[in-house]
Amino acid sequence: MSSANDRAILNSIFNPLLPVGECVYEENIPEDLRDKEEATPETEEAKQLELQGVKSAETGDVAAALASFNKAIEVAPNRASSYNNRAQTLRLMGKLEEAMADLDTAVRLSRGLGRAACQAFTQRAMVHRLQGHDDLARVDFQEAANLGSEFAKAQLVQMNPYAALCNKMLHDVFSKLQRGECGGV
Repeated sequence: MSSANDRAILNSIFNPLLPVGECVYEENIPEDLRDKEEATPETEEAKQLELQGVKSAETGDVAAALASFNKAIEVAPNRASSYNNRAQTLRLMGKLEEAMADLDTAVRLSRGLGRAACQAFTQRAMVHRLQGHDDLARVDFQEAANLGSEFAKAQLVQMNPYAALCNKMLHDVFSKLQRGECGGV
């Protein structure tokens, strides 16, 4: 069995857009927001295929990773996690439209709840930001923040123009203080 640290490292390798430890563990999500996935032989097979895909991605074999995730989706087409993982692979291949379609599917299948939804909202928001669609990114970051994502909360603050202005003003004041330019404070 892997440790929490091992799982965080594996997640950071396979999901480079997410911060280490972000939305990784179901036990960190409040009970009422957890995934509602039923354990079946198909979902267990899909999980094994996903692990295979992650291992392939770690070794740089993106084609094998994609094949594993495609098979996982074929075996358990209603499992949101498989779409999240395939979206990462597609993103690594530069296929952003296909990745976004998979993230949309993951959000729909998860009903916007649990780890799978948290990851999908966060990944989708990051892609929106990369594409310059900050309004769409804010919406997805807010959804991920509502599911407990500290990273999404921090991104929302960073994207707030008033917060950015206040941070700049504070930085300027502290810089002047350090240089001794402010008298009487």
